[in-house]
Amino acid sequence: MELPEGIAITEAILFAAGEPVALDKLAEAANIDTETAAKLIGQLERKYNVSDSGLRIIRLDDAYQITTRTEYAPFIKTALEIRRHQPLSQAALEVLAIIAYNQPVTKTYVEQVRGVDSNSVVNSLAERGLIEEAGRLELPGRPVTYRTTQAFLRSFGLSEIGQLPPFPDAEGQMRLDEQETEHGE
Repeated sequence: MELPEGIAITEAILFAAGEPVALDKLAEAANIDTETAAKLIGQLERKYNVSDSGLRIIRLDDAYQITTRTEYAPFIKTALEIRRHQPLSQAALEVLAIIAYNQPVTKTYVEQVRGVDSNSVVNSLAERGLIEEAGRLELPGRPVTYRTTQAFLRSFGLSEIGQLPPFPDAEGQMRLDEQETEHGE
């Protein structure tokens, strides 16, 4: 296979998929090895960057996707008459953070951390595609566990979950006994 043909095949697969394609699946579909597939994706990325294209390639864990550049979003929204999504509530952001940093977790775990019922928030995040079921625990009742999705990574501009900012360390954090004395308890 010639290099231009390999780039065209890679581009066609990524475009037609409309969602992230794992590198090994891309290589299998193009009948090439994963190392060659990775090089072709690199060539395609350079092609888009050099031509000031409205498209770009993003990496999500071990998968790749063709997307539009964020600076063209207003024009795309206007052309497609896309309704703006409701911004995430504070509760939704809290639940997302708990799941992202501790995944996979159960609803019960999320509720223990937050101290309030989080069932509707978890269900809402699942409906939006930001979290998904990760399996069931081998415990009585076989509770469902949740993890973040590639849509979560895309929404927050991450390539992989390891790019989340680190938790603040214990320094500078208020201890529970300090909080109790401040409030006169």
